[in-house]
Amino acid sequence: MKDLKNMQKQYVITLLVTLIALIVIIVYSFNSFYSNTKKDTIALGESCLAQELEQLNAYLAKGKDVLQITAITVEYMLKENMSSDEILNFLTNEAERYKVSIDPNFTGIYGFINNEYLDGIGWVPDEDYVPQKRVWYTDAVKAEGKPTIISPYLDAQTNSIMISISQLLYDKKSVVSLDIEMNEIQKITENIHLNNHGYGFVCDKNGLVVAHSDINEKGKNYIEDKEMSKILEKVYKKQDNNFEIDINDESFTIFSDVVMDDWYVVMVVNNRELYNDLHYIFIRNVIICFVIFAAIVIFCTLSLRRVRGYMDEIEQNRKKINNLNETIMKILARTIDAKDKYTKGHSVRVAEYSSKIAAKMGKSKQEQKEIYNVAMMHDIGKIGIPDSIINKAGKLTDEEYDLIKLHTVTGYHILKDMSENQMIAIGAKFHHERYDGKGYPNGLKGEDIPLIARIIGVADAYDAMASSRSYRKALPQEVVRSEIEKGKGNQFDPEIADIILKMIDDDKEYNMKQSSDLNKTILVVDDDPITINLVKNIFKSEPMYTLIDAKKGEDALRIIDEDNIDLIFLNIEMPDISGFEILKIIKGKYDIPVVFLTGHKNIEMMQEVAKLDVEDYLTKPFLPAALLEIANSVLND
Repeated sequence: MKDLKNMQKQYVITLLVTLIALIVIIVYSFNSFYSNTKKDTIALGESCLAQELEQLNAYLAKGKDVLQITAITVEYMLKENMSSDEILNFLTNEAERYKVSIDPNFTGIYGFINNEYLDGIGWVPDEDYVPQKRVWYTDAVKAEGKPTIISPYLDAQTNSIMISISQLLYDKKSVVSLDIEMNEIQKITENIHLNNHGYGFVCDKNGLVVAHSDINEKGKNYIEDKEMSKILEKVYKKQDNNFEIDINDESFTIFSDVVMDDWYVVMVVNNRELYNDLHYIFIRNVIICFVIFAAIVIFCTLSLRRVRGYMDEIEQNRKKINNLNETIMKILARTIDAKDKYTKGHSVRVAEYSSKIAAKMGKSKQEQKEIYNVAMMHDIGKIGIPDSIINKAGKLTDEEYDLIKLHTVTGYHILKDMSENQMIAIGAKFHHERYDGKGYPNGLKGEDIPLIARIIGVADAYDAMASSRSYRKALPQEVVRSEIEKGKGNQFDPEIADIILKMIDDDKEYNMKQSSDLNKTILVVDDDPITINLVKNIFKSEPMYTLIDAKKGEDALRIIDEDNIDLIFLNIEMPDISGFEILKIIKGKYDIPVVFLTGHKNIEMMQEVAKLDVEDYLTKPFLPAALLEIANSVLND
């Protein structure tokens, strides 16, 4: 009973500790969530304002561009001493063209040119109208030849709220000005908000509201407004693009930026509205967390022992999955290498060399394993290259070489959806890039080439030289070393090249090369001379395979005792000893792969053969390509 009470006490203490920890986690999570949400909100607000700012700047920039083009033309006309009538005619045509072809809000072009007031829309000022005293003229003179935006005003002719963009011409006396109605700017400003919260406005340096989300506010001067002047005071200081401010006991977040160095765009958001939902989220999450906690406690209390069993089972399954993944990768590597019968084990060797290079670079065991797996898959794109090109004995044509190059892109698209390890696709795509930028497919240069691809590139080139090919045997070690040295800094990353050069120097016996002999001896055991001749004809195009034939089982066994046989094609129906008996004798003494040849196609024979230690079986008459593929697959396994 005492032990039971102690267990119960310990259990209660554990639950209390867990509960306290949960509360701490909830509080901490909420604070983190609130902080992150606030950061995200600020970022979103800045993004929203930036979008509207971009539209405003683009619109005003369009006006400035239009004015500058007109100003250049007018300056040219002045230099050519054209008459005022000619200039006026040009302004009239431009005014019409602006409104029709460029923007209907560009309502007129005019200016004080050659000591005359010229208006493109035909407005005739009163006699007391002095252009040089108008703001559009005086501000342009102050700007000294740069386009300047004039504060909004009521146009005397159209009775609309307008802005002007003016520019002083080269003679330092003439000024050209473009009138723009505020419609588009007002429309842009009305879209300034943060998730439908807050409002926006545009004002000039004097506090005049140029445009506002609430059109009724347009035209007011916020410098004269006690509360809004607090906002503008900080906006004009340009210390931060966003800040918080308290107005009438409420907190607001303000976002602001400069429009074309002349105006300010401002977004005002009430924090209570902006973050109000967070409190409800917090309460809801607390309730959910405690419900989940209660369910977890009940479940754990009832199922602790089962959980341990499940965890053991999960661990075993994880190991099985890892083993399965490794097996699949090895199978894929063999599939790749099977395309070229001269490069048996190429992918595995490149993977081993890449892993060793990674170890020399100080990579962790896990990183070395990942690099090994990536290198295993580097040539998977060769699946899409025709065998006739991959196994071509002579020099490739330019067209054939271009097809070979495609294997990097093909491999990338085969592997790109492996989200667990994106490096696999990267290694496949870029392992033929060169350090000097002359590689393919993208011509990347230097450290712009991903590190994994630079590692595989060196390992791949090394194995290509240290392995036999259809047109040559493996190169001597000193030749391989010399080629790596030549390629350092050109084809290869100098650091990685130095590592493999050190590995070559340490490899006194030249063990880092293709170890298997490509030349193989095949024994064909069949009492039918037609079958023997057919097999020999099939292998005529494969110079690395030597064929020996035997028409009796006894002759076959003698040959096996006397010669080194790499593969046996064995007919089941032999006149002296059956193929089954011959197989039994062979397997009792040698580890030689055997492929059965038989004329039987019944299910009973298939089931019997499946029980035996044979690599495969083929029924007569067989396809020549099938026989050749079986030989290549077995001998290159």
